[in-house]
Amino acid sequence: MAAALMVSWVALLWLLEAIDVLTGRSLDSLGIVPRQPSQLLDIVPSAFTHFGFAHVASNSLPLLVLGFIAALRGIGRFLAVAFTVIVIAGLGVWLIAPAHTNTAGASGLIFGLFGYLLVRGFVDRRAMDIVVGLIVGVLYGSILWGVLPTATGVSWQGHLFGLVGGVAAAFLFRERQRTAAISPGP
Repeated sequence: MAAALMVSWVALLWLLEAIDVLTGRSLDSLGIVPRQPSQLLDIVPSAFTHFGFAHVASNSLPLLVLGFIAALRGIGRFLAVAFTVIVIAGLGVWLIAPAHTNTAGASGLIFGLFGYLLVRGFVDRRAMDIVVGLIVGVLYGSILWGVLPTATGVSWQGHLFGLVGGVAAAFLFRERQRTAAISPGP
């Protein structure tokens, strides 16, 4: 189920980019322009639109991999995590990105899934998830450079707030530990 969800999600991103190209870039307006109240409605759609096929291509593999791993623990939980990350990343962009910019793409979600997987095991106190988080950290840790304002035209704000959103989601959607009932002795 996790694989089907993520393949469908990424296919949707490619379909939307094809529609965007065929309609003269009409979906680019769904990006987030900072501090304009009407743009708050574009926070969720902005995570599904991209500025060209190269943009969606660069997001596809990490989204497939990190999304698949995150979705293995349950589709409902994954969707809640993804929505939380998208909203926090979008609000961060809306609040602090430079004026007159337009931000779109799934990279905020990718950074959020990275952060979520990195800390989920520690939050849930599950050894297997800690190992998964460490492996994700080793394989994808270099993306952390993306939270720094080093590249023109790249939304470090979306990356940073996506990461924050993923860590927040790990705490918001943590598994509650079940306490064993203690029975009185004979």
